[in-house]
Amino acid sequence: MISKLPKWAADLTEKSDSLMSDMKILDTVYVSPNLKKIRFQGDISRMNFQVGYANVIRVSDREFRNYTASYHNLGEGILDIIFHIHGNGVGSRYINGLKPEDELRISIPRGKKMYDGTIRQQFVFGDETSLGLACSILPILQKNKHQYQFYFELDDENQSVPELLGLENYTVFSKKNTFRNEQWINELPVFNADEWNTANFILTGNAKSVQTFRKTLKNKSKGNISSQGYWLEGKKGL
Repeated sequence: MISKLPKWAADLTEKSDSLMSDMKILDTVYVSPNLKKIRFQGDISRMNFQVGYANVIRVSDREFRNYTASYHNLGEGILDIIFHIHGNGVGSRYINGLKPEDELRISIPRGKKMYDGTIRQQFVFGDETSLGLACSILPILQKNKHQYQFYFELDDENQSVPELLGLENYTVFSKKNTFRNEQWINELPVFNADEWNTANFILTGNAKSVQTFRKTLKNKSKGNISSQGYWLEGKKGL
């Protein structure tokens, strides 16, 4: 979905029952000062949740943002999303102001599938905006007995968040432009193990980090690569 529309088009989109569902907020919790987890409840029976899909939320008169569900339960109509409150943008201001009992419309998920269950090794890279995807794929990786690794580049105040969210087999890196450096990426342990040469690589988060990591992988690996930049410095509504 286009992130910015004329108000009349945004109104029509939000009112569309074929695209959007009514949801109510049950609970909110700050996992860290800038990571907010919200539990929604509503009719999600039409929603098809796939790894890599995102739900759309209207955050202003003209703007929409994409967010990845971290957990869902079709029977109970429950949907969790972990939001990164980043800066003072329109999306962050809107999400920061949401509270229990608030009602809003959330779209059915759509996007591109990133999980290939036929590949035993699964590698997931991302940042704060990727934590929802990581939480959603973890039960799948465990159930299907995959060998898996998570690599996260996180701000200092979020270094402990993967543990708080119950993630496993993860490595946390500081955001010091490390994943903008091809030579540094080349020396990561994942490139020194033969069994990871044909892994399924899922790269999300900062667009520059994703681009650099993908470029390095294409030169070093024979595996399947799925990538999606979620945000980029100075660019709205990526």
